[in-house]
Amino acid sequence: MSDQTSRRDAGHTWNTGHSSPRPLDDVDRRILAELSANGRTSIRGLAERVHVSRANAYARVDRLLSDGVITGFSAHVDPERAGLSTSAYVLLSIQQNAWREVAAALGSLPYVEHFALVGGDFDVLALVRAPNNAELRHVVLEHIQDVPGVQSTRTWLVFDEHPGQGTRWA
Repeated sequence: MSDQTSRRDAGHTWNTGHSSPRPLDDVDRRILAELSANGRTSIRGLAERVHVSRANAYARVDRLLSDGVITGFSAHVDPERAGLSTSAYVLLSIQQNAWREVAAALGSLPYVEHFALVGGDFDVLALVRAPNNAELRHVVLEHIQDVPGVQSTRTWLVFDEHPGQGTRWA
């Protein structure tokens, strides 16, 4: 997972919703749609699919990268086939103003795939993927609950997952 830091506070890892310095046009959105579907596509193939020159496609991808719209390229991994057969959402209640320390700690823990600051009954939602129930228990009870500022946790075991449609960029 890449570090997505706020421009206002480089010391934390929360993505605080900063938008691109420049608005996205239809070509930018088509580029995002193509790269979301296949991040391994070549610039030449990308240019052909979005109907722009290679130079234009290259310049736009470079701009989208430098503006932080595109944060990287990755493979879609099936966690179960990769040996992470147990997944759970862990909800955390934290002390007020402890989110920076909690974010830093969660970002350094093994098997924590994603976490978000949320509103509602809990403060943080974390997705944890582990090889088995024993390792999941170890992460939750001996790592997450030991993080300074964490007051309580609730763990929801994931039985099955299905992808959503995702964002329609084009």
